[in-house]
Amino acid sequence: MSFLIESRTRHPQRTYSRWASLVVLCAGTLMTVLDGNVVTVAMPAIQGDLGFSGPGLAWVVNAYLIPFGGLLLLAGRLGDLVGGKRMFSAGLAVFTVASVLCGIATSQAMLVAARALQGIGGAMTSAVVLGMLVALFPEPREQARAIAVFSAVGAAGGALGTFLGGALTQALNWHWIFLINLPIGVLAWLAALRILAPERGAGLGRGADYPGAALVTGALMLTVYAIVGAGDRGLATTLLLAAVSLALFVAFAVRQARAPRPLLRLRLFRSRVLTGANAVQVLMIGGMFGFQYIGALYLQRVLGYGELLTGTAFLPAPIAIGVLMLGLSARTIAHFGPYRVLLSGLVLISAGMALLSRAPVDGSYLADVLPPLLLLAAGFAAAMPAVTGLAMSGVREEDAGLASGLFNTTQVVGGSLGLAVLTTLAASRTDHLRHGGADLVAATASGYRLAFMVATGIAVVALVLAAGVLRTERAISGQSPANASL
Repeated sequence: MSFLIESRTRHPQRTYSRWASLVVLCAGTLMTVLDGNVVTVAMPAIQGDLGFSGPGLAWVVNAYLIPFGGLLLLAGRLGDLVGGKRMFSAGLAVFTVASVLCGIATSQAMLVAARALQGIGGAMTSAVVLGMLVALFPEPREQARAIAVFSAVGAAGGALGTFLGGALTQALNWHWIFLINLPIGVLAWLAALRILAPERGAGLGRGADYPGAALVTGALMLTVYAIVGAGDRGLATTLLLAAVSLALFVAFAVRQARAPRPLLRLRLFRSRVLTGANAVQVLMIGGMFGFQYIGALYLQRVLGYGELLTGTAFLPAPIAIGVLMLGLSARTIAHFGPYRVLLSGLVLISAGMALLSRAPVDGSYLADVLPPLLLLAAGFAAAMPAVTGLAMSGVREEDAGLASGLFNTTQVVGGSLGLAVLTTLAASRTDHLRHGGADLVAATASGYRLAFMVATGIAVVALVLAAGVLRTERAISGQSPANASL
């Protein structure tokens, strides 16, 4: 609420429009969502131009995701200290500059470094959006409408990003998938400066846990590095990297238990529902993110689709997700409770992944791609709002922002790890068959089938975990999170 009070006390002569502010916040979110989807379709073109290896290509995505996920908690804390508007505007500026650097990249190192800078800007922007939105719309009914609009923008960004990625890559070249962020970023930045109400923040003197941020970011980066390219290293080296990353996570936990102002209050994990919901999300997002990446490669490298046709082929999924989230998810959860809706969604996701695990060499879009695509869309539209509600249902009011930051972090970690695991397995399987003399397309399809089978297993594990851990009377009845506490 201080976001609104500050604007009235320091700028009494000016009225700030809440709905115009929502548009600005959605525009910033749209940029990050577009970036996550626009890259997927252009991957083969980027690989061919810059000479990435199969596992190395995943770093075009991971270089963004790891700093994004690792810095969300720190960026959220800094937003509390310097003010949401300052953090959001600075994040837009960093993201836009990084996008231009990606667009003019002429080497692997330059592109990966610029993508990492994009991740930093994305974390700065995304970490404060939800808190600003809640402050703008404190009344429950208006807040629900605002969150619905915010969610719909995310789904629309997924559809637009996939389509734009194909269209720009095919009509021009892959560089333009990043350069398109320049006009959007500049306009959003100018609008943020003009429209968003100022917020003082608590002041940098309150401090933040910078050593803790360094530990958790290093742990996340090393974890994904240990997985990506594991097939190219010896087992001993991979296990050593995994051990070091585990040690960093342990050091982070010890630091959080002792730090005067921790990034993450460990008492949050006393909530079985919150911990379980975050664990389920890691598995669910890991499988879904891997599907989006590998599914696009399957269409291009096995079925021979061009970039534009690939982007068009993916449009039904995010459109269906957006329509179902706005039209049915809230009412379904209110009627059946988030627990039942989550389980139903995970069943649909598991079924969709199982169908994709067929992935024939001579497959067709209508028979082999569209049906599982729609199953996955329906499952995700049901599961995602349900698991979000469950994750926040056992949280005290003063911890709501921190729990939201944790949820965003596990979402990014799940996507990054899922992508790393599935792409590494697919590449290893393909290389093994190629060395045995198999045809390139047949070997590639076999690698993708393995990845989809593993993704099916991940979805089933998420389903079993959710069924065993998240069953509570509140979860079944759909009790409001506002009535819950740790």
